[in-house]
Amino acid sequence: MPAPTVSYEFFPPKDLAGSFRLWDTLNVLAPYAPEFVSVTYGAGGTTRQLTHEAVTTIRKSTGLKVAAHLTCVDATKAETLQIAQRYADAGVTDIVALRGDAPGGGLFQPTKDGFKSSVELISALKNTGNFTLRVGAYPDPHPEAINTAQDIDYLKAKFDAGADAAITQFFFEADTFFRFRDACVKAGIDKPILPGILPIENWAGTRKFAARCGAQIPTWLEEAYAAAIRDGRADLLSTAIATELCTDLMEGGVDHLHFYTLNRPELTRDVCVALGLSPQVELAQVA
Repeated sequence: MPAPTVSYEFFPPKDLAGSFRLWDTLNVLAPYAPEFVSVTYGAGGTTRQLTHEAVTTIRKSTGLKVAAHLTCVDATKAETLQIAQRYADAGVTDIVALRGDAPGGGLFQPTKDGFKSSVELISALKNTGNFTLRVGAYPDPHPEAINTAQDIDYLKAKFDAGADAAITQFFFEADTFFRFRDACVKAGIDKPILPGILPIENWAGTRKFAARCGAQIPTWLEEAYAAAIRDGRADLLSTAIATELCTDLMEGGVDHLHFYTLNRPELTRDVCVALGLSPQVELAQVA
């Protein structure tokens, strides 16, 4: 079984210590030749400028293909498209287009004169002709969705609006992804759907994150971490679980894996090595 291609998600640094952590993460993971890396927005668009700085700096300093997250939150249509144009002017060719979360939680409310949905945003970005567009997908139902069928209908609408590929929210069992993938095919979706992998750095934090985004935690995983934490084996368990999940996905025909790194690269690196990836390149520059 050949090694997969990979991509990584980072979040923008908020201070000097965060900048060092991001560049350490890049130095650890860039040698595994990712097809692209992405940089997130904070909740409510709070890191918009930080995201722009991180995206443009990574691209300029490393030569990696960088996908910038862009949302509908807290900006007019004109302001959002101006941000996109700034990316295009900087040579950024990839965007992850998302609706985004409401500032402070609660239900999303469009900004006056802003995009009302990710479908509207995708259509406008597609019309610029400047970007490869990736979007979000939900193997477990989105917290605001009635069921998975509604999520799939909305994903199809995003592809019909011009999206080129989707990246899923993280999940814990390969069958969750396979059921979703099969349902997407049945609905007529034929664009790439990249599984999102979250190596579990901190079980308590992961449980909270899963609750917010609707990812279902199987009972066996709860029990495994309870025992591993008690015995001081949580890191070993995390590596084993992420590697097994990725292997199961690859055996099911997946050839690309997208890792949510949380700017902590060691576990993601260990999983990549376990999957057969070898270092290929080193960063020539860091900022």
